[in-house]
Amino acid sequence: MHAIGVDIGGTKIAAGVVDDEGKILAQTRRETEPDDAASIDRAIADVYAELSAEHEISAIGLAAAGFVAADRSGVLFAPNIAWRDYPLRDNVAALIDDKVTIVVENDANAAGWAEFRFGAAQDVDDMLTLTVGTGLGGAIVTNGELLRGAWGVASEIGHMRVVPGGHYCGCGHEGCWEQYTSGSALVRDAQAAAITQPDRAARILELAGGTPEKIAGPHVTKAAVEGDPLAVELLAELGRWLGEGAASATALLDPALIVVGGGVAAAGDLLLVPARKAFSEQLSGRGHRPEATFVVAAMGNDAGMVGAADLARL
Repeated sequence: MHAIGVDIGGTKIAAGVVDDEGKILAQTRRETEPDDAASIDRAIADVYAELSAEHEISAIGLAAAGFVAADRSGVLFAPNIAWRDYPLRDNVAALIDDKVTIVVENDANAAGWAEFRFGAAQDVDDMLTLTVGTGLGGAIVTNGELLRGAWGVASEIGHMRVVPGGHYCGCGHEGCWEQYTSGSALVRDAQAAAITQPDRAARILELAGGTPEKIAGPHVTKAAVEGDPLAVELLAELGRWLGEGAASATALLDPALIVVGGGVAAAGDLLLVPARKAFSEQLSGRGHRPEATFVVAAMGNDAGMVGAADLARL
């Protein structure tokens, strides 16, 4: 029996049939409307109907960006989708005729679990995954178990406060870690540099068509790979924040491995070299303790799908 993993984004869902070794046997996707929660329910039921026609399915795992209830039945709150105390499991079940197990998982938890089970963290029992995308997500595995917390909303690591009175965050507070370590932070700082230092930002602006407002993360990464000094500096600054924050998290969690995923991780050593340096400089008790290793995630864009499917079996 196989499981279906569904990675739910703001404008689309990606779904796949996943075997017990983490291999995707078939996959599909659907467009959705983030302001119409019912459209997401219908899209999930639709991909289930498509995929179950060719494969025997025992469970569905739904990877959702938001605070997931402790019983894995729904989403308490989501920043980019119209979910507020939303009974996602039961709504989807009502649209599916078959008796199939349905569970909801936080998307970063699902991605981290995929790395732990099948990807970069297979050889450790304690690890921290940091997904550096639009925001900063986290997943914690300790002693081989995914940490969910008392109410299911553990590992929201991007909302640790690192700068009192700092940049405003979409969560409603100021100075959250993801405001300094995320694709959004990279774009914000690149756009500011393009306005205040247009000569230094010439290559980034060229890649963005000459308009600061159109600068995106991949433009900065491409320029940095080419050796553009400003782009390299921007990624190094983001990496510094990543490493310093990871050192603080390590004081609490003591992971053996820190897996860095998400779109910004495509920058590779341009991000990780400064992150490792900052991590070592800020790690408490350095020289008298083993140090966690930083590695790039191995599962790519399939991580949420694979992890959700695997967690649905547990």
